[in-house]
Amino acid sequence: MSNFAVSLSDVVAPEAIAPEIIAIVPAAGIGSRMQADCPKQYLIVGGKTIIEHAIVSLLSHPRIQRVVVVIHPQDTQFSRLSIAGDPRISIVHGGDQRADSVMAGLQQAGQAEWALVHDAARPCLHQSDLEKLLAIIEHSKVGGILAAPVRDTMKRSEPGVQAIAHTVDRQALWHALTPQLFPLELLKMCLSRALQDGALVTDEASALEHCGYHPILISGRSDNIKVTRPEDLALAEFYLTQRQSPNSLECN
Repeated sequence: MSNFAVSLSDVVAPEAIAPEIIAIVPAAGIGSRMQADCPKQYLIVGGKTIIEHAIVSLLSHPRIQRVVVVIHPQDTQFSRLSIAGDPRISIVHGGDQRADSVMAGLQQAGQAEWALVHDAARPCLHQSDLEKLLAIIEHSKVGGILAAPVRDTMKRSEPGVQAIAHTVDRQALWHALTPQLFPLELLKMCLSRALQDGALVTDEASALEHCGYHPILISGRSDNIKVTRPEDLALAEFYLTQRQSPNSLECN
């Protein structure tokens, strides 16, 4: 009999390979509400363009190895940014609608299993929120989004008139944020069907909702703002500055 014996404790199971995640940053919009000379994602806040902040927040996480930035066909500004030379970033041209741009990004995903979509105009994403969102991969086959519970009183207006029709119950209302994270093939299928059906697709989750799925809501920080109007720039600047030198809250 051989003296060589192997016990179960000696056998080391190979580590499970973490599923690949590709990040998509749709940035083909022109940002007309900003009243600026360039698309809002190229405005400077905290010493960098808004889109640079957004991309850096994604690439700072070790699980995200690739980012596809979807730009307008006539965009000449992104290629001039220093971050454009990062080998982890690829660029594709987007379409007329957000859903078209996201679909263009998904076509570049290769063998990735999960797709994470983040607004180019959200520069204040915290790593703790990103970590919470990515954790759902371990237990969900549908995916989910970062979101913040509505805190203000919500009013619905009369159709076509700036007058209150009634107050909306805010108890179960959430502000949808990004990133939003879904299995890549499921997102492609739902986006394709929603576009074919002419459904209103304002974010990726709405495409899944159209197909009968119920993505998870992950409570995120309310300072993960989307820069949409001129006054948002000062707020984003404040949040980014506070992150670098946080102050404790004190009362007199």
